[in-house]
Amino acid sequence: MELFRISRIIPFMRHVKVLNLISFAAFIAAVFFIVVRGFNLSIEFTGGTVMEVHYEQTAQVEEIRNALSDIGYSDFQVQSFGTSQDVLIRLPATDTNDTSAQSESVLAALQAQHSDVELRRVEFVGPQVGQELVHNGLLALLFVVVGIMVYLAFRFEWKLAIACAIANLHDVVIILGFFALFQWEFSLPVLAGVLAVLGYSVNESVVVMDRIRENFRKQRRMPVPEIINLSITQNISRTIITHGSTQLMVLSMFFFGGPTLHYFSLALTIGIWFGIYSSVFVASGISLGLGLKREDLIPKQVNKDEEPTAEALD
Repeated sequence: MELFRISRIIPFMRHVKVLNLISFAAFIAAVFFIVVRGFNLSIEFTGGTVMEVHYEQTAQVEEIRNALSDIGYSDFQVQSFGTSQDVLIRLPATDTNDTSAQSESVLAALQAQHSDVELRRVEFVGPQVGQELVHNGLLALLFVVVGIMVYLAFRFEWKLAIACAIANLHDVVIILGFFALFQWEFSLPVLAGVLAVLGYSVNESVVVMDRIRENFRKQRRMPVPEIINLSITQNISRTIITHGSTQLMVLSMFFFGGPTLHYFSLALTIGIWFGIYSSVFVASGISLGLGLKREDLIPKQVNKDEEPTAEALD
């Protein structure tokens, strides 16, 4: 399906060296901010106080958030729990870890809004739980990266596989760099968004690389940079349809999904745009820099009247 067809080949590879230098600089900057500034980890990673409260009427989640903000909390989570009258509140850990003092101040703020608020339970989630979540999250990210690299190694010639792998790593590190630079809250939904971007980005890279491989077999006399330009140009309509429809869905979560989905959709938005960029310039540029040529993708033909040589068999 195509919305439009471009009649001329767009010279994407004309300035690929400059763009790859910019990408490399952005990658190094992202790594720098990750190492120096670190992440603003959410309660799920750092531990904190969990409160369950009950209302006689339907609980107004936004009012509860406003009450917590008024008493000085900025990093917290509020969500319905079981029924519309039960609410689960997660508060960050304090220096003293005084759970009773935290719960009393929060309950007083909530009762100032509605006197019928009832505290059902209070418990402290220790940092050990947070450490386990960090460990499991990093393991999940590692397994996804390794799985993608194994898939690419079987799917493509090694130059294209390495280019795709580096492009996908580029997208993930850039997202993490944004969260480290601006100290946006890094939560489990954000980690899920990063993993989703990995799969989303590798799909776009595979489509572009497939078209490059196909055009190598069709365009026998065209130079390698022109083949890459042709392949990317042919995919522009598909890219606009795919990424445009996905971005519309993500933007709906960003504007109407509330605080729970805010940073999740933000991570997806960054990943979508940098996924387009990396598939066009990073992956294709790296494959070109690695010396991709027609012989890498087109098997050598053996004359039927001659015995195949050892080189041809290899």
